[in-house]
Amino acid sequence: MERGIPEEILRESTDAIAQRARLIENEVRELRREEERLRREIQSLNERVKENEEKIKLNAQLPFLVAHVVEVLTPAALKRAPPSLTGPGTQSAPHAETALATQPNGSVSETQGEARNQRLGSGARGGSDLINRSSGITSETQTPGAADHEDDLDDAEEDEGAAQESDANQQSPAVVVKTSTRQTVFLPIPGLVDVSELRPGDLVGVNKDSYLILEKLPEEYDARVKAFEVDERPTEDFADIGGLDKQIEEVIEAVVLPMTHKHLFERVGIKPPKGVLMYGPPGTGKTLLARACAAQTKATFLKLAGTSLVQMFIGDGARLVRDAFALAKKKAPSIIFIDELDAIGTKRFDSDRSGDRETQRTMLELLNQLDGFDQNDDVRVLAATNRPDILDAALMRSGRLDRKIEFPHPDEAARARILRIHSRKMNVHPDVSYEELARSTDDFNAAMLKAVCVEAGMAALRADRKVVIHEDFIDGIAAVQAKKKMSLNYYA
Repeated sequence: MERGIPEEILRESTDAIAQRARLIENEVRELRREEERLRREIQSLNERVKENEEKIKLNAQLPFLVAHVVEVLTPAALKRAPPSLTGPGTQSAPHAETALATQPNGSVSETQGEARNQRLGSGARGGSDLINRSSGITSETQTPGAADHEDDLDDAEEDEGAAQESDANQQSPAVVVKTSTRQTVFLPIPGLVDVSELRPGDLVGVNKDSYLILEKLPEEYDARVKAFEVDERPTEDFADIGGLDKQIEEVIEAVVLPMTHKHLFERVGIKPPKGVLMYGPPGTGKTLLARACAAQTKATFLKLAGTSLVQMFIGDGARLVRDAFALAKKKAPSIIFIDELDAIGTKRFDSDRSGDRETQRTMLELLNQLDGFDQNDDVRVLAATNRPDILDAALMRSGRLDRKIEFPHPDEAARARILRIHSRKMNVHPDVSYEELARSTDDFNAAMLKAVCVEAGMAALRADRKVVIHEDFIDGIAAVQAKKKMSLNYYA
């Protein structure tokens, strides 16, 4: 060993040493990336710990406990309820001893039976002091036969009252909640909130002592998920879409009818499709048709862009997908429109890059959500892409995206109809021939035809005319064709 250099290195050539140096540099870079990832993960965990500590402090100051509904038990379900609902794993509410006369199976509890016996016993011992109701005179002595008869009457009245109380409790539903202190409580009397408004998973505020439900709390969603919801209801109509009659019919069968005429599917005995995949070149009306579906069904419309689901931190994209579907279920009937699905739905492959793995995790969460929600949730998924060839096979199979609808370039008749639709609010001269314009716009998509109408209106403005003539549309076609063929050169 010469000056601390191992013999094996001295025997190697210059190229081998350079290669080993490059390998060491690559390893150092990977370690630095891993260190940065772990640092970010630790920072995220510390933020979560701090947030949870603040929630714990806030929970101690709240006038009630935060809980979520585990199950809502109807009277029929109470009769079939297993012993585990009131067994050792579940705590009964403190007020249940006085409010609930019977157990879920209809039998009187042991505590109430003992209390009743004590009351009856004390009534028997105090028989000599009973008031004679018929005469209004207090008797010092009373015959044993009269006392026994009075006890029998009291016993019969109490049995009748207990039976009525048992029937009343059997007819009212019960609720099982789990508090933030990890206690599962059975509530025979729910509290101040109507049971019909409660569903499993709802957040509620319960009293710290009696666990009675005081109010229903709003659910928390990621602010980014709330931004996906379109606040203004879409106003588009199917009449605003030209040249897509077959596509409109298929989307109506898969999305609109299951929401507006569910009984038709129940009568035939089939389940409607869960999702629809719309594919085709850009500008062929995929997004417009999705908005028209939301307007026709009066459903909540959530518009997700595939690129917005690709996040920097691990698990963020999957959480966005999960919260988006939870919000859609909460506001059902709803339509989830995922634009540019190929951003997260590409075919899976072996990759060492963390970004590719995160994209695949987001797609797996989407697959799980498509399998998870039930057909009765009134949640429909519309997805759009212009690259169906790169989508994963698991995403394309039936049961997830059942309908695949192609959106091709419009033909001549469709182009003429699209031009009429986009120019119906314009002051157009009666001599304009849309059929001739359609023959001049070969390979134009719907977006380009809309641009032709805009350019025609601009040409009329430049000529200081209030009416758009046929020549203006010709100029508009020429302008759009020039932009289509023009190559853009950017200079720094």
